[in-house]
Amino acid sequence: MILLRETFDIQGMTCAACSARVQKAAGGVPGVTEASVNLLKNSMELDFDGTDATAAAVVAAIEDVGYGALRRNAAGRGGAGASAPTPGELVRKAADERLRQLVVSLAFSVPLFYVAMGPMFGWPEVPGLDGMDNMMAAALTQLLLCVPILLVNRHYFVTGFKTLWHRAPNMDTLIALGSAASFAYSVASLYRMAWALGAMDMTAAHEAMHGLYLDSAGMILALIDLGKYFEARAKGKTTDAIAALMDLAPKTATVVRNGAEVSVPTEDVRAGERVIVRAGQSVPVDGVVLEGSASIDESAITGEPVPVEKGVGDRVTAATVSGRGWIAVEATAVGEDTTLAGIIRLVDEATSSKAPIERMADRIAGVFVPVVMAIAAAAFVAWMAISSDFATALNHAISILVISCPCALGLATPTAIMVGTGRGAANGVLIKSAEALETACSVDYVVLDKTGTVTAGRPRVTDVELAAGVSQAELVRVAAALERKSEHPLAEAVCAYADEVCPGADGDACVEGFEQVAGGGLAGTVDGRRVLAGNARLMEKNGVGLGAFAQRADALAAEAKTPLFFGADGRVLGLVAVADPVKPTSAEAVSRLRALGAKTLLLTGDARLTAEAVARKVGVDEVVAGVLPSQKELRVRELQRAGHRVAMVGDGINDAPALARADVGIAIGAGTDVAIGSADVVLMRSDPADVALAMELSRATMRNIRQNLFWALFYNSICIPVAAGVLVPWGITLNPMIGAAAMGFSSIFVVGNALRLRTWKPSERKGREATPAAAPAVTVIESGAEAGTEAATQPEGRTTMEKKLNVEGMMCQHCVAHVKGALEGVEGVGEVTVDLEAGTATAACAEGVTDEALIAAVKGAGYEASMA
Repeated sequence: MILLRETFDIQGMTCAACSARVQKAAGGVPGVTEASVNLLKNSMELDFDGTDATAAAVVAAIEDVGYGALRRNAAGRGGAGASAPTPGELVRKAADERLRQLVVSLAFSVPLFYVAMGPMFGWPEVPGLDGMDNMMAAALTQLLLCVPILLVNRHYFVTGFKTLWHRAPNMDTLIALGSAASFAYSVASLYRMAWALGAMDMTAAHEAMHGLYLDSAGMILALIDLGKYFEARAKGKTTDAIAALMDLAPKTATVVRNGAEVSVPTEDVRAGERVIVRAGQSVPVDGVVLEGSASIDESAITGEPVPVEKGVGDRVTAATVSGRGWIAVEATAVGEDTTLAGIIRLVDEATSSKAPIERMADRIAGVFVPVVMAIAAAAFVAWMAISSDFATALNHAISILVISCPCALGLATPTAIMVGTGRGAANGVLIKSAEALETACSVDYVVLDKTGTVTAGRPRVTDVELAAGVSQAELVRVAAALERKSEHPLAEAVCAYADEVCPGADGDACVEGFEQVAGGGLAGTVDGRRVLAGNARLMEKNGVGLGAFAQRADALAAEAKTPLFFGADGRVLGLVAVADPVKPTSAEAVSRLRALGAKTLLLTGDARLTAEAVARKVGVDEVVAGVLPSQKELRVRELQRAGHRVAMVGDGINDAPALARADVGIAIGAGTDVAIGSADVVLMRSDPADVALAMELSRATMRNIRQNLFWALFYNSICIPVAAGVLVPWGITLNPMIGAAAMGFSSIFVVGNALRLRTWKPSERKGREATPAAAPAVTVIESGAEAGTEAATQPEGRTTMEKKLNVEGMMCQHCVAHVKGALEGVEGVGEVTVDLEAGTATAACAEGVTDEALIAAVKGAGYEASMA
């Protein structure tokens, strides 16, 4: 069966009992796999077979239990033209409606309370309504003041009695029963008063006047309106994260059409068009820089405050801001396909999902209102038996009905989830579901992939060793020809090295039968020779003897370098060592995870010595090396069987099975789409330290949820017995008006407590911005296949000279680091000194380094350069 997820807008929900009833009704329809109702957003996420018949049956089922349901337009959120109202629009509309009700209610309830309760407090009485002679006029005045309050709040009665009729009572039912009972009893007392006055029985008329509860009937509704208004206002703040994300997208874009620049609505930009972004403007689409350079503030997407320099070939993201410069961008993703739209969808879906802890609240909410009604009925009967006073019994029953607060239970979890996921998005951590947010707080084992996670994922060649009789050009040709067929980061490093030392060496190489050997390396036929490239296990399996290369490989691996062997026709050609620098925040990440009580495991397919060298640098607790992709998933499973809650952090396709298997899969934002799709959490900054941030946020959110649930349960378990009169022997009674005020402010407390999460901040980061690594010195060593001797050789005739460049566009030390790193990345360049104030860069260059190469390097980093 093909499953489709669709959003429905639900009408008429007011409390947890409502959401539980709607969810049960929708989930019971044939063809529905799962229904998740969100009280805070008045919406439902439905997984079903996608047929119109099933959707219609779901709508009918929800209407049968007293609520309304509408299928939301599939256009979705985040793009122009979406017909569905945004979360912010929904809450603003609700708050405005609550405000209108509150104004009318207060306008009539204040004079009602004065007329009814003024004489008891000794306040000056209203002329014409004072004294025994005017009691009928005072009673009629109370009736006239009460009726408008009931009319403006009629939705409580309509919904309350409708859901009661459908045997699905909710919070509105409790309010309607309490207010209606007060009003009905007051009307009956009014008639008793009129009959007594007609019989000239002033004593009976005075007794009947004490049975008027019109002030209670009106004040109950007014006080609930007051609480609901503040609740609606507070709810609006919980949607600020999504609203802020949606507001990031610029409304217009400058596009080149027919050779001229024109301003068009962002939603009209088409993929492939040329978009112009100037300083101070927001990037309207995802794309690739075709021309120019700019300093881009990506903090809105990644949470990283330091601007990033962008030049030709670099990717830019919608909603980021150009601080300086000018760029022309080719649009690659527009509208709903942009990264921003994807983030909005993820945050919206996370806030619509349910955490496992919410199931307890749902179970309680499912029976809460009927139980409260039963308690109220039992209290009424008990007080009739004890006191034989109908008014006293009714007072206790009404107090129970209006003080009970099922909405506090319903709001306890979704408000905290919405605020928590919003804080995560603001800090560059995208949490895909409430379940992942809850589970992350209990993780006690974090499994870390090495390449691209703990390390930068951009390796470079550091050492080359040749077998006797093999030239550097021969090894480079064979290695580059085979590695160009692979997308592995190590292959890219080998190809980059080949392009530096022997440009075009493999241009005419013929490669046939290319094969990727899982956990081993590459194989293929190059120029008619059977060539292998990979680890020692691959070579040994194919009968290639390594001799002294095996010892040398161990030495290189101990330095955190990955040795790659190359062999042809059963003979080793040489060894290329590739190093992937450790990220500057990796050690901090491990330290923070240890402080959170989590053990760390480095899990990699690399050689043991290489993995152990990296492990020593970052301080992980355990290392498992040389594993295949399937073995990563198996290792995670073994930890789970041992009773651990496991988080897996990775970025590659080979990490996807382990990410899916882990209790919480955490993907590095710069990783593959497969890895990100398999993960529960995405780190937009690609910073391993954000793993600890995600766990800290999870713990803060779960602590908030537990506080909310405790308050909701504690409030009801204490207030309901007090309203029932268990403290009457000690002189403590509860007026229905006080009960109504307490109920309203109970919900405000829950939402307000959730809003405290908006002030949450991650623990202080100790890592510093890393400067680009200097280009490593590449040493070529001639070594016999069987001999253990090494002879270091430097290219002949190389002398050193200084070259000075004028550099335009540098604004800060971050720019200095970029220019320095770009120049040091040029083959043959040694020490580089950059003077920010003078706008110059001086490089120590070997013979053969051209001025053009230096200028091109600086321009590639996004700056203008010329020789001084």
